Amino acid sequence: MHTSVNELFNALWQDYLKMTPSALEIHQLLGGGKAIINDHVAFRTFRHPKLGLEKLAAHFLALGYEQKGEYHFEAKKLYARHYEHPLDATAPKVFISELLLEQCSPGLQRIVAGLIEQVDEQLPGQTHFLYSGAPWTLSHEDYQALLAESEYAAWLAAYGFRANHFTVSVNELDGFDSLEAVNSALKNAGFRLNAAGGEIKGSPEVLLEQSSTMADTAIVEFSDGKAELPSCFYEFALRYAQADGKLYTGFVAASADKIFESTNVN
Repeated sequence: MHTSVNELFNALWQDYLKMTPSALEIHQLLGGGKAIINDHVAFRTFRHPKLGLEKLAAHFLALGYEQKGEYHFEAKKLYARHYEHPLDATAPKVFISELLLEQCSPGLQRIVAGLIEQVDEQLPGQTHFLYSGAPWTLSHEDYQALLAESEYAAWLAAYGFRANHFTVSVNELDGFDSLEAVNSALKNAGFRLNAAGGEIKGSPEVLLEQSSTMADTAIVEFSDGKAELPSCFYEFALRYAQADGKLYTGFVAASADKIFESTNVN
């Protein structure tokens, strides 16, 4: 396990940049060289005793994080929780989701079982687990079969364990006073935004607005060849104050549901 929050997030960020080279351009565009505050980082996994949500969360709990909200995505067959660090306000929030395999087709379950069988029991406890990539061999045929049923499962099978996205805290940006302004700057610079459910998901009424780029692409090595696939994306979050004056720190399931589609193959 990592000994500090910074050490873990630095390692996650370096791996994320390999998958998402556009993130550095976006940093320059929005931050102008200044540090950018991360709102949250998200991870995907399969619900399974060997690799489930708790195995990922353990790495953050060991650094002092606490579990907060839980979320259900019935159409996508996902369950998620988010975690916050009670003592370090600058530590990014963490959003971890898992695919409910028991709700998926026998065909999907069989393919995923074959992947999980290849995973060393010791991996989830190792320091590098959260940015270890895909710890299995996958055929392009099986990838296509997963994709036909669950984009989430296909992405996870192709890319494994790593930050699915980082998120810019728009509240902490200089020079941008709205998410619309951020989106305009991104589009003017040639970035494609996720338009599922509208470019801005959420509203001041639900205390959170979110937008995201469509994922970069990367070459994935399958057991029977290579393919260029959507990799990771960058999200942007603007939070509003609750009745007590503090910024809302949770997530909105209806919005997150659409954010997942930033890695869609289209």
